[in-house]
Amino acid sequence: MADGSYLKGFAVTFKKLFEDRVTGDYRGGKAKEGAPDEKRVKPERFHGRHVLNRYEDGMEKCIGCELCAGVCPAKCIYVRGADNDPVEPTSPGERFGYVYEINYLRCIHCDLCVEACPTQAITESKLFEFSFTNRSDAIYTKDELLVDDDGKPKQLPWEDWRLGEDQLTSGWMRATSPAGDHRYEGVVHWAGELGYGVRDPEPAQEESSDG
Repeated sequence: MADGSYLKGFAVTFKKLFEDRVTGDYRGGKAKEGAPDEKRVKPERFHGRHVLNRYEDGMEKCIGCELCAGVCPAKCIYVRGADNDPVEPTSPGERFGYVYEINYLRCIHCDLCVEACPTQAITESKLFEFSFTNRSDAIYTKDELLVDDDGKPKQLPWEDWRLGEDQLTSGWMRATSPAGDHRYEGVVHWAGELGYGVRDPEPAQEESSDG
């Protein structure tokens, strides 16, 4: 390697000292001990921690079809379905998700599970800050993933939730149609959610000036 390459490398490093910091200081923020005072604003398409949704009448959306587990490239989802009780069904279909687990030590937040789900049962919130103290906490169970009786994500002790991180979940930004046909842009293709109603469709995309 030429001597000039070393100097160029040091120049890049030195220049970074004067740029704005991406991360903040962890000095005991407002949310909880050791958390930053403010979080960076997350993009609309940001993928974070999953939630299992309910219909507006409170019934679970998951039908235990296991398509999310089948499409997951990281093999981090484990699902087992069971037949619904005909008297007191858990979901509107014949089956429901009896067991549902996600291993966040493996998850890459690709959102393929959201795309594969036929009932919009699984979506991703904007929460991405985890602080696991043991490996078992990283394996989320159905009880932890399923939204509460108000339709809100359950906030676990090791999660740092802030205002609005449950609002723009990836459920509304799914492909505008199964084939991603642009003619369906702005058309709603999903059911309402408990606590949120029918989420707005993805905004129209602007053509990039970069070509």
